[in-house]
Amino acid sequence: MDIDLVLAPVDGSDQSERAAEYAIAVAERYDADLHLLFVIDERLHQDIDSGDVSATAIAEEHRAFTESIRERFRDVHDGTFETSSATAFSETRLMQTPGSVVLDVAEDVDADFIVVPREERSEGEEAVGRAAIYVIEYASQPVLTV
Repeated sequence: MDIDLVLAPVDGSDQSERAAEYAIAVAERYDADLHLLFVIDERLHQDIDSGDVSATAIAEEHRAFTESIRERFRDVHDGTFETSSATAFSETRLMQTPGSVVLDVAEDVDADFIVVPREERSEGEEAVGRAAIYVIEYASQPVLTV
């Protein structure tokens, strides 16, 4: 298998941190680069808009999470580490879901492998966890769910 770029969609949860660790291991094993995609959930966006959550605090949490993953990646591999973020919903585009966002980014960055967290179904389930089944069903790349 030829893997040049691993995509790891994350949302800052413990499950996505674990998935990022697997993505690092895959990137190291195949001498590949890593792209960390921060997926912003609709509920989080609404909480920021309503003032229930501080956008600055969320941005700082995302930066700290990303930096932690970057350090782990650099500790074991000298490949390229890139990041991006995407909103998991759209007020104008009905078919924009967490899963479709992950697959769109996978295509845009030309990812060869995707590692996505898969969470148990629950009321508090995050965007990336909800995306796992969609990504498994529709991705053209190999997918590892953890």
